[in-house]
Amino acid sequence: MGKVGKLQKFAEVTSFDNCFEYSKAMKGKWKTDYFKNDNPITVELACGKGEYTVGLAERFPDRNFIGIDVKGNRIWKGAQYAIEKGLTNVAFHRLMIGNIEEYFDKGEIDEFWITFPDPQHVRKRKRLTNAMFLDRYRAISKDGAIMNLKSDSTRFYGYTKETIEEQNLTILKDSDDIYAWEEIPEYLANIQTFYEQMWLAEGKKIKYLQYAL
Repeated sequence: MGKVGKLQKFAEVTSFDNCFEYSKAMKGKWKTDYFKNDNPITVELACGKGEYTVGLAERFPDRNFIGIDVKGNRIWKGAQYAIEKGLTNVAFHRLMIGNIEEYFDKGEIDEFWITFPDPQHVRKRKRLTNAMFLDRYRAISKDGAIMNLKSDSTRFYGYTKETIEEQNLTILKDSDDIYAWEEIPEYLANIQTFYEQMWLAEGKKIKYLQYAL
């Protein structure tokens, strides 16, 4: 997409009712002021175009979903889709994950998703499942919050398992090839991001980890 297109989308996102930008005012108030219910909140970290945020929201109307990404032009697609479909259990928040605890209260989040993150082969400190980031997620979540990782990267998948072991966390589900499962959950098989479709076309296996923080 050209520069003009990105700028146009960024401008539109700032006007969407379901989008927020570095909004510290919403800290601790997502259920009361935006969703207006007491349903659990799931956050998709580095959500990109929000395919998983809106896909899960459609399948689980009794839960609330917030997609987080630093780039507003990425968020645009998911936010617009949610508006067109009338999904009231979806929001998007533009912010840096590195200081996520400034935008959510302790105990506010029940579950996290990370789908096809940058594996950061050189800079381990930027991997979204390293110990430093896990501490940040714990600072805004309920005790024992659930983390979901879906990735094509064998290295990232292995690194995350090592971190889980180092922190003595409990793995709930683990697969190095989800499409080899006899009974794959529908939300894993049928919600596919742009990157997942691309990696599948190249014959890569899709990994999945679910664990408790």
